[in-house]
Amino acid sequence: MPTPWPPRRSILSVQLLTQLGIDLGLSLELCLRDSGLGPTQLTQPNAEIEAASELQLIANLIQALPAVTDLGLQAGRRYRLTTYGAWGYALLNSATVRQAAELGLRYHSLTYAFTRLSLSEAIDGISLYFDGSALPAPLHDFIVQRDMLAALQVAGELLGTPRPLLTLEMCQDTPADPAPFCEAFGQLPRFAAPCNRLIFPPEILDQPLPRANSQLAEACEAQCRALLVRRQWQQGLAGRVRKLLLNTAGPQAGMEQIARQLNLSSRTLRRRLEAEGTRFRTLQDEVRLALAEELLASSRLTLEEIAERLGYGELSNFIHAFRRWKGVTPGRYQREMADAESMQTI
Repeated sequence: MPTPWPPRRSILSVQLLTQLGIDLGLSLELCLRDSGLGPTQLTQPNAEIEAASELQLIANLIQALPAVTDLGLQAGRRYRLTTYGAWGYALLNSATVRQAAELGLRYHSLTYAFTRLSLSEAIDGISLYFDGSALPAPLHDFIVQRDMLAALQVAGELLGTPRPLLTLEMCQDTPADPAPFCEAFGQLPRFAAPCNRLIFPPEILDQPLPRANSQLAEACEAQCRALLVRRQWQQGLAGRVRKLLLNTAGPQAGMEQIARQLNLSSRTLRRRLEAEGTRFRTLQDEVRLALAEELLASSRLTLEEIAERLGYGELSNFIHAFRRWKGVTPGRYQREMADAESMQTI
């Protein structure tokens, strides 16, 4: 069964968690043990990593710091709206809490949460649920604590108030010392509850936000959409095929060649791609289009040279395919890109 979190994410959360471990006396090597990550990657703010790497880092922290019973809360305090990039700024510039909540849930996969989030409205309050049923048992309490407190801090930043909360419930057992939870949430949670949820006042959803800016909100949401598409482009077997088409012999590589690199028969590759709702030819076209757009926008190659690099024997075949993809000829697309770039420099 697939996990509720996407397989890839920004490295920023790992950077925060690694710094937490170091602040608590752990070595960098211990924090990153078995995660597949190295010190060099932590210096790259725009890098993306496998979600499994972050889960391993969390496991390392828990194993190395068993006496720190509020470790997840300490982690949650480190997340701010700006930590989430375009997602956070889109929320910040939304008109109301409702708009921010809808946008936030729509692009929830761009956050660092490992819990599945959902929202429900009732007369007595607005409940934000954190479903941790898919989490590895040893990591459950840490991740729920982190995700819930991080979400509360985001709500506080949006509204300009630190704890806009009626009450909260958590599935975990009552800790020996609940004081850190009272400090973090501003009240004692109801432990051993049937679900994890933050409960807000019912009127909060229609509250206007102080930094509302519709143009910035739309621009940030467009960035969220683009980022989501890019990450989805890399997922599953289709994502592996796209990567091989980009990095090996290019989009002109045949199914047999790609199947061999995946240690699959071409028949199995075809069947598994169909199960993901795509075909090998479709992936070839997607990769060709991505490369074509990049070459047309950033290189000085002629159309004939670009067509050859993309595996087209005739320029006319490339022009026909590009018009089918984009609705314009590659020559016109190239001119429009050049005009747009010149406008930006004025």
